[in-house]
Amino acid sequence: MITLGEYSELEILRDTEPGLFLGDADGNEVLLPNRYVPKVFEIGEKIKVFVYLDNEERPVATTDNPFIIRGGFALLRCNQINKYGAFLDWGLVKELFCPFKEQAFKMKAGGWYLVHCYLDEESERLVASSKTNRFLDNKELTVAKFDEVDLIVSHPSEIGMNVIVNKKHLGLIYKDDIFKDIQIGDRLKGIVKKVRNDNKLDISLGQIGYRNIEPNAQLILNELSDNNGFLPLHDKSSPEAIKEQLQMSKKIFKKAIGTLYKNRQIEIKDNGIYLK
Repeated sequence: MITLGEYSELEILRDTEPGLFLGDADGNEVLLPNRYVPKVFEIGEKIKVFVYLDNEERPVATTDNPFIIRGGFALLRCNQINKYGAFLDWGLVKELFCPFKEQAFKMKAGGWYLVHCYLDEESERLVASSKTNRFLDNKELTVAKFDEVDLIVSHPSEIGMNVIVNKKHLGLIYKDDIFKDIQIGDRLKGIVKKVRNDNKLDISLGQIGYRNIEPNAQLILNELSDNNGFLPLHDKSSPEAIKEQLQMSKKIFKKAIGTLYKNRQIEIKDNGIYLK
């Protein structure tokens, strides 16, 4: 099947002057221009391509990999602005158009923006929108508490950082749960910390409750091994010192060293912790 904005496995049908014509099982065809034709190929073999519209609004195939596909989110650079909107670099010859009405804030050439790519039903063209929230829905959740999820950092708020969860839902990481620098467009792994009554999602970059003791205990063991068996941290260390050294909260740190101490893997002294 040939779908704009997506990858397809298509059959090489014939070799022509402008390039290879590719086809699907339904009899649809699309041109793969000469610049993308592989050096070695055979009629009848399959080739993976991305299909979009060229400068003359005709479907065309490419073996280049775009930075974003239909239904996806990505941080893209704005190359230029004209009276119709912005044109973004998405890794293909023809730039991705973002009309003014789809800009959360007025874009500027040289700026980077988190956008969603979709097929505009009126123009039947692939376009971008930086109004990403309108493509997310928390009414019917596909995640539950303690699920590991894929995150894309969306935009900051007064209480934390908004994130896109599994490309479907909107979530929030509270400031107190952020222990490393994160930027808009970063792709991270996270855990659903809480599902609120209104289906809002609280997200953690670490694991939750008893589930986070073991991996963080291992992280501390790794740090001890890398520092000759000693860390100048203990249960009375400041939260800032713990965050700088280990990128975790003091609460998580105390739970983790408590586990290690019970397992007789560390000693806790006035000047820090020692690996046994």
